[in-house]
Amino acid sequence: MAYFCKLEGRGAITLEGADRIEFLQGLVSNDVSRTETGHAVWAAYLTPQGKFRHDMFIVPDGDHLILDCEGGDRLMELGTGLRRFVLRADAKLGIAADLSCFAVWGDGAHAALGLSLEGAVASVADGIAFADPRLPDMGARLLAPEDAAKAALLSAGAEEASSAAWDAHRIALGVPDGARDMIPEKAILLENGFEELNGVDWQKGCYMGQELTARTKYRGLVKKRLMPVRIDGDAPAEMSEIQSNGRNAGTIFSIEGNHALALIRLDALKKEAPLEASGAVLHPEIPDWLELPAAD
Repeated sequence: MAYFCKLEGRGAITLEGADRIEFLQGLVSNDVSRTETGHAVWAAYLTPQGKFRHDMFIVPDGDHLILDCEGGDRLMELGTGLRRFVLRADAKLGIAADLSCFAVWGDGAHAALGLSLEGAVASVADGIAFADPRLPDMGARLLAPEDAAKAALLSAGAEEASSAAWDAHRIALGVPDGARDMIPEKAILLENGFEELNGVDWQKGCYMGQELTARTKYRGLVKKRLMPVRIDGDAPAEMSEIQSNGRNAGTIFSIEGNHALALIRLDALKKEAPLEASGAVLHPEIPDWLELPAAD
């Protein structure tokens, strides 16, 4: 069964002009030129020091790109940050206020939108649909006017679900949700799965924060990883500190039911001491895609 829900708190930025791909290529972590082959990519916009600012899906739609990003103040912050670099480039930023963002997941999610390959795009419901390029199990997304999107998804046999159901699905897979799970100006891409989830291209050349991101990888400087945990006890509050033997071992982020995403220190993960947060015991449930360092 395929399920869908509207993702509140999302927005869409448009980018048009002959230099749109070249302009964005020097600013984000992934290879924007892949959009020329009809594929969406997931990428991050970083500080010069290589810390997370924003993540986004970059989606080709005819003669322009759509950036599926966080909405509200976060959208305005991203747009303002990108606009500072336009200078003389033929690139124009705008806001697609008429587009709503929908997540589609479960059996038949790709077929419901006429999609197959990871990142592939298709025109649907006066908008654009794309296969989530992070993981096949993340399904697909649809950027379209709300009423048209719902009608198309229901007609394709998908069932509307709650945002809580989507969060439960996403958290179980270990996939972060923007600033909800990655602290702006502090989070490091490789601690949050960007390499395994196809959010970084190591061959594309320079982009803002590239040198620090590469150094983190090649010098083995990743000390924490974001991963799903099962909560045994009353769920702690988001942003609660995780402890192991009385020492800081990480932070709790998204929570849904008795599962959460947690950024955990790798040295604490290797120890036999329990991981605890606000009296609850946390049991890591490491997804197949997450690559941890080999045990010493």
